[in-house]
Formats: sequence, structure tokens, C-alpha cells
Amino acid sequence: MAASQIVNLFRGSVRLEVTGDFPERFLNLCAQRGTAFWAVEWPNSHTLRLTVAWRDRRGLEELAQRTGCVIQEGRKGGMPPFLLRFRRRYALLAGLILAVAAVCLLSRFVLVIEVEGNERVATQVILAELRRQGLRPGVYGPSLAVRDISNNILLQLDDLSWMAVNLHGIRAHVLVRETVPKPELLDETILGDIVAEAPGIVTHIEAWSGDAAVEEGATVVPGDVLIRGSIQMDPPQWSENPIQWMPVRAMGKVEGRTWRTLTASIPLTAQGKAYTGEEVTRWSVTSLGERRDFFQNSGIPFDRYDKISSTWNLKLPGGDVLPFSLRRETLREYEPVTLPLDPAAAQVMLEERLLEKLRELLGDTGREVSHTFAAGERDGALVVTLTAECEEELGRFVPTSP
Repeated sequence: MAASQIVNLFRGSVRLEVTGDFPERFLNLCAQRGTAFWAVEWPNSHTLRLTVAWRDRRGLEELAQRTGCVIQEGRKGGMPPFLLRFRRRYALLAGLILAVAAVCLLSRFVLVIEVEGNERVATQVILAELRRQGLRPGVYGPSLAVRDISNNILLQLDDLSWMAVNLHGIRAHVLVRETVPKPELLDETILGDIVAEAPGIVTHIEAWSGDAAVEEGATVVPGDVLIRGSIQMDPPQWSENPIQWMPVRAMGKVEGRTWRTLTASIPLTAQGKAYTGEEVTRWSVTSLGERRDFFQNSGIPFDRYDKISSTWNLKLPGGDVLPFSLRRETLREYEPVTLPLDPAAAQVMLEERLLEKLRELLGDTGREVSHTFAAGERDGALVVTLTAECEEELGRFVPTSP
């Protein structure tokens, strides 16, 4: 917006249409009087259109009468005409003044806190530490020592290496950087063997430190030594010295084919809920972290009930959530009833859980080759058994007993 447009916005303007035999005489008298005008148009020889400042509007009727012209007001713009609309509407005028004051005043307080850059450190942990250091919704922004807040939090949270707090009106933008975790160092002074963790057939073995105790194709059971924590030291040729063994920490990779069997069960009946139709609704308001309940100390009239909560947050047009919310809690009474389960749905659920358990056991180093399920009823319960053929890491390190 140009500077002239800003000036006209605050001082106001009005568009005039002057009609008469000699409208040019009216224009000359305005110039002699010192009345500023612009945007002059001549629709015809007897009509003149021009724009004048709002404060110069008075007295132009007299000039028009002297020249035998008639003035008609057109479009009005700027602050003075807008404020005149509230001349007899005191409530609206007061509301406008309060709204402007609220905008100017609230922009000095922090209402929204945004945290960016964290992955391992939870956002709630950072917000809790910010609150402890004085940065919370509703605090007066100019009073905050943001540099001291950042330094104090870095001393409290070891997983953060850098922090910056930037205030933008009602928004506090907190940017953090996390420390790089130290890599785990393998302690090679702890000696031991790699033994089989599950039964299977060895398909591949690599001994990085120590001697392989089995060959590919061998069948092993849990506890069998796969890589010995010792290295054979042969004596020099033609020497009568005996063979010696040097103890080391066994390291290597042993892959094999395994067969795992997992079982899960679930009763074919379950406790359900039958709602009686009785319910109680309670309201509460949260402002700047402080909650106020409208139901006060009223008790809960039900022995068994479900609580359904709905929260409405006050948001800015950009989507930022302000620390003001309205909460509704509905308590619905129910009676317990016994309900039969759908065997097919229960079997699908157990099969999904068994597959999830299998993936947890295999981890990142194993994979499932094939699997089958077997289901049946036993003592009023559905029993599902998973049998899976897998390829996985067979060995685990076991320290040598001192």
C-alpha cells in the first residue's frame, strides 16, 4: 500500500458529484480556498466529479450555492466515516474499542508454544521443563529471559545439545537439537562362547573371532556351542611343544533354519455391556492450564458407567490451538452381561497376535519362510497354534563363568 493511500485511510475521503451550469467555477473556488482534491472527472460539460478529504467537506455547500451548483455525496472511505457509524451505537463502539485493545494487549502474552526438532525427547517433557522455567501459556512475553531459559533447560535435559526460544506475538517457537547418542562399544575383555538359542539346522556360519564348533548342515539344540571362545595356537614345525589354546571373545554370525511353535487361546464368552439409558452430562472449562468444573462436588450416581469425553479447543485461523477449551463428559450407566464371541473373528484376532509375536522373536535378523495355523476348542476356549519355518540368527553370546 502506497503512503498516500495510508494517509487517505486515516484522514478519510468522500467522493462528490457537482452539477450546474458552471462547475469549473466551483473547482476554482476550491483551489482558492486551499481545499485539496484529486481524481477529477468530467462526465459532461455540466457535471464534475472529484474526491476531497473528509475534514474539507464542510463549507463546500456554500461554495456550490455561490456558483449555482448542486453537490451530491457518493462513496465514503477511511476511518472517520467508518467510526461515525457507531456514533449512536455505544455498545458496538465499546466492543470495537475493547477488541482493538484486546488485540494489542493479548499480542504481548504467550498463548501458543510450538516445539520443533525433537525425536527422542518427548514434546511433553520439553513443555514441562519450559513451564518449570517460567515459559507457559498466559505469561507476559517481554518479561521472559529466553536465553536463560534455554541455557537452564540444556543443563536439565542431557539429551538436548541446543535450544532457541523465539517469540512471535502470541506464539513461542522452541527449536531444539538433540545430542548424538554414543555408539555401544563391544567389551572384548569379556570372554565366552556363542551358543545356540533355538533348535535348528545351520545354513551359514562365519567365525570372526574364535573357532567354529559346527559345520553347515549340522543340527543343533539350545545350548550347543556354535563358535568356541578360543583359538588354536599350533607349535612351530618340528617342535615337541603341545598345542595351546588362547581364550578370546567369540564373535561371528550363525544363520540357520528353525521351526517355531506358538500357541494362544481365548474364551469363547466375554463380559459385555448393556446400557440402561441413564446418563449424566458434566461440563468444564480449561483456561491457561487451569480447569474449572461446573458440576462442582456432585457425585456419580452409577456403580458401573462409561465415560465419553469431548473437547472443543479454541483455534486461530491458521490452525494454532489456544490454551482455552470446553470439555463435556457424558457418564452412561450399563449392566454387565455375558456375550458369546464369534469363533471366526476370534481366530483371526489370535492369528494376527501370533504373527506379531513371531515377528518380535525373529527381530531384524530373521525372516519367516512359511507358516500354518491349527485351531480347536478346549475347555470352552478357542486355541490357535502357529507353526512357522524361519531363517534367523541362531547364536547368542554367553560369557565364560569366572
